[in-house]
Amino acid sequence: MTSEKIRPATAADVPAVKAVTDAAYTPYIERIGLVPQPMEADHAANVAAGKVFVTGDPVDGLVVVGEYADHLFLDSIAVHPDAHGRGVGRRLLHFVDAHARALGLTEVRLHTHAMMWENQKIYPRYGYELVERRMDGPYDRIHYRKRLG
Repeated sequence: MTSEKIRPATAADVPAVKAVTDAAYTPYIERIGLVPQPMEADHAANVAAGKVFVTGDPVDGLVVVGEYADHLFLDSIAVHPDAHGRGVGRRLLHFVDAHARALGLTEVRLHTHAMMWENQKIYPRYGYELVERRMDGPYDRIHYRKRLG
């Protein structure tokens, strides 16, 4: 359902946040040769800090964001595979833009693993521009930014 609200996650959502994150990122483990960082996040701490927003009942999509002085960082976006093709990811990306604007921020930044090539097709469609590719520890990351008008 495309009209489902996106809301701040609560402590009761932590198991669903973990389950959706794991379902979304597990397929990449073999391809990139390591566990994607979102799977290793402290979901309870992120929820408690107000960084996680969810959609669906039951939860089928989420974003994890971090607020900085000059930008909103999109740390993770996860859509359960069972919800693919329903516009959940699109709604979450639009929410991130609106959330950044509501905070008075004019830029959203994110990175994705270079081996998650699907994302390199998706993010430019939503106005993100390539900034750089660099190694961050064991992660070969492509960094993007989107300036909000």
